Amino acid sequence: MDWEVASHVLPKGSRVRLTKPNIAKLELPPGKSEAIFFDDALPGFGLRIRAGGKRVWIAQYRVGKQQRRVTIGSVGTLSADKAREEARNILAKVHLGGDPQTEKVENRARASITLGTVAKRYLEEYAQPNLKTRSYEEVERHLTRHWSLLRDLPIHKIHRATVAGRLAEIARENGPFASNRARASLSALFSWAMGEGLADLNPVTGTNKATEEISRDHVISAPELAAIWNACRDDDYGRIVRLLILTGQRRDEVGSMDSAEIDLTAKSWTIPKARTKNGLSHTVPLSDIALEILENASCRNGRSLIFGEGEGGFQGWSKAKAALDARIRNAGESVRPWRLHDIRRTVATSMAGLGVLPHVIEAVLNHISGHKSGVAGIYNRATYAREKREALEAWAAHIVRLVGAKQ
Repeated sequence: MDWEVASHVLPKGSRVRLTKPNIAKLELPPGKSEAIFFDDALPGFGLRIRAGGKRVWIAQYRVGKQQRRVTIGSVGTLSADKAREEARNILAKVHLGGDPQTEKVENRARASITLGTVAKRYLEEYAQPNLKTRSYEEVERHLTRHWSLLRDLPIHKIHRATVAGRLAEIARENGPFASNRARASLSALFSWAMGEGLADLNPVTGTNKATEEISRDHVISAPELAAIWNACRDDDYGRIVRLLILTGQRRDEVGSMDSAEIDLTAKSWTIPKARTKNGLSHTVPLSDIALEILENASCRNGRSLIFGEGEGGFQGWSKAKAALDARIRNAGESVRPWRLHDIRRTVATSMAGLGVLPHVIEAVLNHISGHKSGVAGIYNRATYAREKREALEAWAAHIVRLVGAKQ
């Protein structure tokens, strides 16, 4: 390819030594809206003047038959000597086979591919069609909230150090497990972006997790469970944790509990199918101590949701969990690293230890298969209603003995 500085295409009579005194004398020829005056010492370096007074330095060259022009800067912000030096660098790239104008366009295009724009595409084109609703909502939350500080950065400018620094901030602000989840979500986004040609590498690779993940078979011991219970305060989070211990239900099911779901007369809580994992409505018998906790909780500002404020159920899980762990330590108790979901596993294991039959435990946890229908499904739910209540009453009595009736 023919690469050369466009000295032979310069207009006649438009070459002048571009110095500060000389450029002050340059004016547009009569009837012209624009003119370029080229330097007589450095071919390709010029000053473009437009009607209205705008003056900018430029570098001009050819790539084959195509003429290229790069704007260097305005006369008001860049001296002639600095502009000439920059032009010399640009024109040197041309002699080495480069194309500065094309590079400039490519760099501008790359800069427009930000983390925010890529995240939007990833959520719409991959995450939403392929992930389950709850998984999608979690990924969306991480990408739009935890990584929002980086959303305006070009994706190719996000380096490992940037990611590692932000992960440390997330761990401090939201807890180590939130940091791990945010890390996994960003890594998945970059893996997808590489496949789409939007990123060259994954900057999450090689960064450290905020904490090692706890085994999925972790069961909280009886003394640990008592320490957790007794460290709970009489607030939303404390009530939620105690209800998790008493019912064995899922975190979000309790955290988004609606007062309309509670039947005080029947002493039960019915979770609608829209809020259960298996898509089946689920009735949970409530012990006296569970009812007492709910009676002490009051909805705010006319909301029907029992926990949290504003829209949705309880928020701020990580900070509240960190505060609870701190109170446990300050009380001199020793509890191995744990997660809220471990309570559910612990309830199931401990109820088995009390002699509750496996199929009743499954019913308490709403592990009854969604494939059962018709008479069989109705029969199972009706038959297990009494067993579920007996099991949860026995479990509540066990908890009261375990914690020394401290509330």
